[in-house]
Amino acid sequence: MFTKDITTRFGEIETPFYYYNLDVLRDTLQACQNAAQKYGYHVHYAMKANFNPKVLQTIQSYGFGADCVSGNEVKAAIEYGFNKDKVVFAGVGKSDKEINLALDAGIFCFNVESVQELLVINDLAGAKGQKANVAIRINPNVDAHTHHFITTGLEENKFGVNVWQLPDVADTLRNCKNLNLLGIHFHIGSQITDLETFKTLCTRVNELSEWFEQKGFNIKVLNVGGGFGVNYYSPDHDNIADFEAYFKVFSDFLNVKPNQEVHFELGRALVAQSASLIARVLYVKNGLKKNFLILDAGMTELIRPMLYQAYHQIENISRLSVAGSQLSDKAIIYDVVGPICESTDCFRKDVELPESFRGDLIAVRTAGAYGEVMASHYNLRDQVQSVYSE
Repeated sequence: MFTKDITTRFGEIETPFYYYNLDVLRDTLQACQNAAQKYGYHVHYAMKANFNPKVLQTIQSYGFGADCVSGNEVKAAIEYGFNKDKVVFAGVGKSDKEINLALDAGIFCFNVESVQELLVINDLAGAKGQKANVAIRINPNVDAHTHHFITTGLEENKFGVNVWQLPDVADTLRNCKNLNLLGIHFHIGSQITDLETFKTLCTRVNELSEWFEQKGFNIKVLNVGGGFGVNYYSPDHDNIADFEAYFKVFSDFLNVKPNQEVHFELGRALVAQSASLIARVLYVKNGLKKNFLILDAGMTELIRPMLYQAYHQIENISRLSVAGSQLSDKAIIYDVVGPICESTDCFRKDVELPESFRGDLIAVRTAGAYGEVMASHYNLRDQVQSVYSE
């Protein structure tokens, strides 16, 4: 929650920038850690959500693992102190260079997404005299009921292996002497808030784990991915996801044998509420039917609303009292837009805000996940900066 003393500090900082509340981040990490430890679960942080250096340092300090989707993410995880035995490498298009980097780093596991990838890793590991741990990413054909751009567990998605391909996977694994099948892996989508979806996932994981066991494979790791969502509509009243309820679903519905571990790959739920994009009003344009707030931040700083039609709470923090309430009773409906030369450069349409003026500071909330990491230099924009609560 923003207060007048915070916004006074912001007034001296050049905008736009990401403001990270490290207390919120630490509280979230502690809540997740407490809930996971209750069930003996292993959590890997999905680095693609946010790889801001202070964020990574903070997450690593809590002992989380790292879920990486590029060679550079693997490299960064190691450099920032994540235990290599807790680093997993996923991704549908791993290059030979990236695979070799991960092999040299001695990571915990590759999450493999095709038969051909199994063959490639087998050859590269063999050339180094190594045996690589792999988990097979399977499409369980579970509908995550989220935006179609961030659904990943259906058969028509590019990710993973479809169920009907599993006999080929089994045959390939038997013939690949440089691979060790560690487990099976799933990831059905992102920003999932209906826990019933994860119950359905558990049913499919149970079935597929049993299938591999019947084929003579010892499945040690059940990696159920991530995708747990956050509340974008009420960031102050619901700023820490209910990790206890989330993990309890898997405790209740996942069949875990005594020798098996359950792994998660959480990103958004750990970092989303810890940051806001802070921008300044450049111009106010009043029309007959539309009023526009033109900010100095746009799709180059936060592309989610333009890419996914994602909702973010937008607040005029210059119009706050000392207690954090709005100073003005006069409300106006604005389209809040950016400066980029694209018609899609709009954060939200028809936003009710207190009457706003040039120079006012605007906060776009819940921007800690898939915000700064997706920033670009389009229009030769400056790199967006970061500011921290301490």
